[in-house]
Amino acid sequence: MLRSMRASLLLSAVVLAACGSSGSAVPTWHRDVRSIVTGNCAGCHTAGASIAPFVFESYTDVFVRRDLVRQQVESRKMPPWPPGPGCAEYAGDGSLPDKDRATLLSWLDHGAPEGNPADARPASPPPPAGLSRVDRALRLATPYAPVQSPDEYRCFLLDWPETERRYVTGFVARPGNAAIVHHALVFIATPDRVAQFQALDDADPAPGYACFGGPGGVTPVLGAWAPGSRGGDFPAGTGVPVDPRSKLILQIHYNVARGPRQLDQTSIELKLDSAVTREAFVLPWANPSWITLHSMTIPAGQPDVTYSFTFAPSPFLATITSGAIPPGPFTVYAAATHQHLRGTHNRLEIQRANGAKECLLDIPRWDFHWQGSYALKVPTRVQAGDSLSIECHWDNSAKNQPGGVAPRELNWGEGTDDEMCLGFLYITQ
Repeated sequence: MLRSMRASLLLSAVVLAACGSSGSAVPTWHRDVRSIVTGNCAGCHTAGASIAPFVFESYTDVFVRRDLVRQQVESRKMPPWPPGPGCAEYAGDGSLPDKDRATLLSWLDHGAPEGNPADARPASPPPPAGLSRVDRALRLATPYAPVQSPDEYRCFLLDWPETERRYVTGFVARPGNAAIVHHALVFIATPDRVAQFQALDDADPAPGYACFGGPGGVTPVLGAWAPGSRGGDFPAGTGVPVDPRSKLILQIHYNVARGPRQLDQTSIELKLDSAVTREAFVLPWANPSWITLHSMTIPAGQPDVTYSFTFAPSPFLATITSGAIPPGPFTVYAAATHQHLRGTHNRLEIQRANGAKECLLDIPRWDFHWQGSYALKVPTRVQAGDSLSIECHWDNSAKNQPGGVAPRELNWGEGTDDEMCLGFLYITQ
């Protein structure tokens, strides 16, 4: 009996030791890390992609940059996923799972061993960004070279060739020269407004026309691009209507340093459908007084300046959306925010009529170069008595000045050296 117990204990110890040894095995590139890098990094760090400056396709690619990898993973800057935890759940969450992060850091701690290629596990790259299909591509008729420095805003009219009402159900912008394109917005010139914008274009002898601050009139937004945003299909069953005889207005903000003139020929790609379940509208969200009265003063030298705006939009939706969405409840499918270079964090939320708060988007560490729109995993309903709230923070101290310039008072403005606090919500009735 005693001998049998001793044998059982010895066997148990051997099993536990074996399990412990397997569980604490040093990660290797082929067995553990390659699949993580492929699944989380290869979408940008691959040959032919313009998003990342180098590739991560082999052991050597990653090993020679292991110190940089550690720095970016420890700080959670890479892979880039700006939304903070605990706010909302998004479709296509691109954050690095904690388990994979721990494996990657452990691999680096142990010298980043390559291991045996025979141990390699199947690895699939993330699905490519962009549209599920491209039904229409439009681009600047001719290349354009900005002439104003450092900032120039230029609007270009794009002919709309469709002969029936079509719904834009996906949008991607392709900057022709990413080195000088700060951001791009696409507006819809409805048939009754085309002549107004065409007159602006005709009055300017150069391609397009100057449009600092806006396209020259109130008109719906179709889509947007900023550094870091990648575009894609709109939420299933929804789309933004565009009628025959409309035009699209492509507004490009060029940021050009002094030096040789550079050319750009930006294009957009669209997914189109003849019908959708719900018509959509891209709702911009900011305090009108920030824009019209320049009331968003950010004093020079201040390390944390905050502005917020809360308002119940439901009764005024018809006015705000130019009739696209009637007054009353509406559904939010996706959210985005926008600041410039001195922004530090921002937040969009619904403040319910009963006092409850529902976070739509929280960016705890704003990075101008990684902006995007984030589709809610489950769309949310805004009721008639609810308010939308946006809050933004800035660091205008000496240590946070781009290029080491001296701090100066900032306000709302379109230039790179101005600031904004702007939200975008993709909504339907």
